Amino acid sequence: MTYPIVVYGHPILRKVAEDIDRQYPDLDQTISDLFETMYNSEGLGLAAPQIGKSIRIFVIDGKPIGDEEPGMADFKKAFINARITEKYGEIKPMSEGCLSIPNMREEVNREGHIRIQYYDENWQFHDESYDGYKARVIQHEYDHLDGVLFTDRVSPLRKRLIKSKLTAISKGKFEVEYRTILPGQKIKSVLSA
Repeated sequence: MTYPIVVYGHPILRKVAEDIDRQYPDLDQTISDLFETMYNSEGLGLAAPQIGKSIRIFVIDGKPIGDEEPGMADFKKAFINARITEKYGEIKPMSEGCLSIPNMREEVNREGHIRIQYYDENWQFHDESYDGYKARVIQHEYDHLDGVLFTDRVSPLRKRLIKSKLTAISKGKFEVEYRTILPGQKIKSVLSA
């Protein structure tokens, strides 16, 4: 099922998501829905809070940018109960965007290397290190699990400069090709509609 994307200003995007256990109802379907929603919205990654589920799951599929970033071409994973245990290396700026903050891109500084522990969709435990673009995308999606958005990571000056744009987004003043849930809309009523 393709879910609407929760937009900036909705309180669920600020909650720290909860771990799940392997008995989580319809886990396979939830992961499938995350991928389907991500593809429908033309994203590279998507975290469960972005579809209204405050649980620690995110998915990534780097195939769409495989030509520009060859290391991403075969990078398709689900991360469950993820914990980044180390961030290290040179901090580099790069332009980031987010489906929950439509039509906005900003320079974000992130470490070039990470180590992350997580379970995959088969409930196999992984302890892996990533660098470069993979590390950046993982950090971006991981932030959603902790209630952090990429706009929180820009300089104080940029925060002041983009405040009116963020307010406009929270009021629905944007155009995208995918369905959205605005602040003030109840997630269940939108999903059942």
